[in-house]
Amino acid sequence: MAETSKIVEELRSRALQLGFEAFGIASADSRPDLPEKLRIALEKGWHGDMEWMAETEERRADPTKLWEEARSVILLGVNYGPDFNPLDLLKEKQIGVISAYARNRDYHDIIKGKLKELAGLLARRSGADVKVFVDTAPLMEKPLAEAAGLGWQGKHTVLVSRKFGSWLFLGAILTSAELPGDKPHAESCGRCTKCLDVCPTKAFPGPFQLDARRCLAYLSVEHKGQIPLEFRVPMGNRIYGCDDCLAVCPWNKFASVSQEAKLRSRPELERPELGTLVALDDAGFRALFAGSPVKRIGHSRFLRNVLIGIGNSGSSGYVPAVENRLNDASPLVRGAAIWALRRLDPDRAEALKNTYLPGENDAEVAAEWSGDI
Repeated sequence: MAETSKIVEELRSRALQLGFEAFGIASADSRPDLPEKLRIALEKGWHGDMEWMAETEERRADPTKLWEEARSVILLGVNYGPDFNPLDLLKEKQIGVISAYARNRDYHDIIKGKLKELAGLLARRSGADVKVFVDTAPLMEKPLAEAAGLGWQGKHTVLVSRKFGSWLFLGAILTSAELPGDKPHAESCGRCTKCLDVCPTKAFPGPFQLDARRCLAYLSVEHKGQIPLEFRVPMGNRIYGCDDCLAVCPWNKFASVSQEAKLRSRPELERPELGTLVALDDAGFRALFAGSPVKRIGHSRFLRNVLIGIGNSGSSGYVPAVENRLNDASPLVRGAAIWALRRLDPDRAEALKNTYLPGENDAEVAAEWSGDI
């Protein structure tokens, strides 16, 4: 045990040197409650069209089913706290708001290399097997991080830390080594419901429950179809993700701004102008978002989101740019452009309907023109 404790202290020290600001250990079987919780969420359909969650249900709910040799889980956190309140950007209707985590280099790339280095150190010191995970495998990092003492899952389902508020990237190392676990963190939200109350689409059926089908973070990033009509106005100028429930958390007042240079926002992604974004071709989109998680949603879904933002801008000055997207090759883009045009200049939209509707071969886009949505 003394030797194991020495290894753990070395790992903690090295993790800090690598830029991890939170470190904790839990046993691989520390959350026997997860299978039932996941089953309930899936049965209610809260995962939306993220079918991979249902397909990997058994492995996702139990790390030992994901890897039967797993005995311990090391959870690590990197602070990405912004230096301003993201909610302030929602007032600037001519810009596109990108979630704080996506305004810098893709966190998968940042964290994975560091995790591999730390895992390698553990393997060398202990002789144990290791596996590294960064939100790319069926592993429920947040409840495991709670078990490892990094924080607790708040009523918005995101991990909350006393030191970093709601702003932690998480990574995990599964290992066959038996490591001493840290004390689980007790839920500390109290009576506060700020995160639930601020949600513009009422995506929380109750505290500690999230219906992704109503969540703007899911709809703008994971959802592949048109944004459902009832969520378009609430979406406002959010073009990638949504920080509302994170940003209002009172624990953020204790959070420090990330000092990690790679996690600081890229200036060009803090307040990008909607008119500039809607004019991007695919090459321009890829160039602007090189190394950013935004690039993963692709050009068409990105333009869909931008056009929703333009439709909510209230500025008729965007009408020519919107019209340029009415004959876009992507039905996603055409449909969103019609909605934006109807919002900004309904008379112009009605006048153009007879030009575009007869030749439209996509049923959803045709419904946008006809108003049958």
